[in-house]
Amino acid sequence: MKIFFDPIYAHPLPENHRFPMQKYELIPQQLLHEGTIEENEIIKPDTCKNETILRIHSSEHVDKMDRLGFSASEQRAIGFPQSPQLMHREKIITQGTIDACGVAFREGVALNIAGGTHHAFRDRGEGFCILNDMAVAAQYLIDHVLAKQIVIIDLDVHQGNGTASIFANEKKVFTLSMHGAHNYPFRKERSDLDIPLLDGTDGKTYLQLLAQHLPEVLRQIQPDFAFYLSGVDVLETDKFGKLRLTLEDCKERDEYVFRLLEKNNIPVVVAMGGGYSPNIKTIVEAHCNTFRVARKLYG
Repeated sequence: MKIFFDPIYAHPLPENHRFPMQKYELIPQQLLHEGTIEENEIIKPDTCKNETILRIHSSEHVDKMDRLGFSASEQRAIGFPQSPQLMHREKIITQGTIDACGVAFREGVALNIAGGTHHAFRDRGEGFCILNDMAVAAQYLIDHVLAKQIVIIDLDVHQGNGTASIFANEKKVFTLSMHGAHNYPFRKERSDLDIPLLDGTDGKTYLQLLAQHLPEVLRQIQPDFAFYLSGVDVLETDKFGKLRLTLEDCKERDEYVFRLLEKNNIPVVVAMGGGYSPNIKTIVEAHCNTFRVARKLYG
């Protein structure tokens, strides 16, 4: 099993970038400490080339990134003040997801400690997302004829609106988003399959809905590659999630997705997505469970 880690997090970040980002340096520390992973399983990606990014994002958007040209209102929509370090990081995350695909083809699974930036549209960023890493990686697979049919399984509590918009007319990429009906983004896009959840949805109901829909999607579209956005903002402790899943429910969700994909011989790249519980230990534990389950099932 290989995981992809943003090397920028080996260095201190500006204080106004720390939350919700600090989990990205704590997750690998915990996984190494407990022996779930070894040092040689951590890969530090390079930056993604603009020519690859431009297969998904508009030249104007990429140009604004490169010259720090986002307006004040655009920075508010993104949620971060622009900086060279942050823009560089977005390209590292995106390359990490692309690189993870090659590992997933060989080993069945690969995980990006960051990624899942599903609120980034072709021409703009929002919701802590500037580049849509899974969209860029999916397009890379299509362009290089490495996958014929891709499924993006987005189980973050927030709809993958940017991803849905980007692939609205692309039949080779099926977008599934299971998210809070009354949560951000308040103007939803149309995924190939949207599963809106009522506020207060508990783990049992959540898992039943997932089992009702995901196997049928796989049966119908017969994907040969999957991206899985394993957001932990579905937890009952999350400040913004509005759902009632426990840590064990969240872990069971991950195990269900992995087992189903493995049963159908579908390689998968995983990105962590959101998580905003008040206690950082809860966020790290929930994300680490995803890695633990992957280790147990894929070795």
